[in-house]
Amino acid sequence: MKYLVLGSSGQIGSHFCKYIEKSAGHSAIPFDLVRDPAEDLRCNVPLLTERMHQADFVIFLAFDVGGALYLQQYQNTYEFIANNVKLMNNTFDALRALGKPFIFASSQMANMLQSPYGILKAVGDHYAKALNGITVKFWNVYGVEHDPKKFHVITDFIKKARRHGKVEMISNGQEERQFLYAEDCCECLHKLSLNHQSIPRDKNLHITNFRWNKIIEVAEIIGRQMKVPILPGAQTIDPTQSFKKNEPDPFILEFWRPTTSLEEGIRRVIAETP
Repeated sequence: MKYLVLGSSGQIGSHFCKYIEKSAGHSAIPFDLVRDPAEDLRCNVPLLTERMHQADFVIFLAFDVGGALYLQQYQNTYEFIANNVKLMNNTFDALRALGKPFIFASSQMANMLQSPYGILKAVGDHYAKALNGITVKFWNVYGVEHDPKKFHVITDFIKKARRHGKVEMISNGQEERQFLYAEDCCECLHKLSLNHQSIPRDKNLHITNFRWNKIIEVAEIIGRQMKVPILPGAQTIDPTQSFKKNEPDPFILEFWRPTTSLEEGIRRVIAETP
């Protein structure tokens, strides 16, 4: 199969391209603004249509998004909202015109109406449902990242440990998250794509490890592995996700189960992060 990977230079997209070619024996067609300015989903519809014609399946990962600090700074801006609306409109229009099977990458924040990011993902969910696509909801997928402005918490802590010999936290670390290693996520996306015709469209597909970890626990794992001290901050909450704590739907476990522990996943990211 040939997979068109929209957002192929992102955290999940870059892992998926490697996974689909090295581990699954398929072909990846990369498409990302970071890779090539011509591959801008906000405006280059002809090129998108050309690449989509070549594909058997589309993995729609592209979105203007980053970690909690990035969302706090940008998600209420006109540019953030406009970028995501434009890329969704163009991509879903192309999917509708060509009738390609696809997976849309949503978020567990899609029901958090205080968050513009969550609202935009919810809009994408409705687009995907109207086109009979598969929608998955990611829960804090982590792996190697390259854009410092968009670092998520694990990469941020690793970089702090490497550069400063310590991890200075913004919060006290008591907030909880569910984390999933990127390769496990890629395996799940691959399995869902192979079974896309039989996947119920009325079920929630939450891609996570189904285990809650406090941020302080994440920091302590990194501290132990990198042999640096952990310095918790004074802030008690993360305003990006603090309004509501979701619980994942376990239906996805009928098709796939995560296999990488948080400790092992972090160890791999540390080894691969420059």
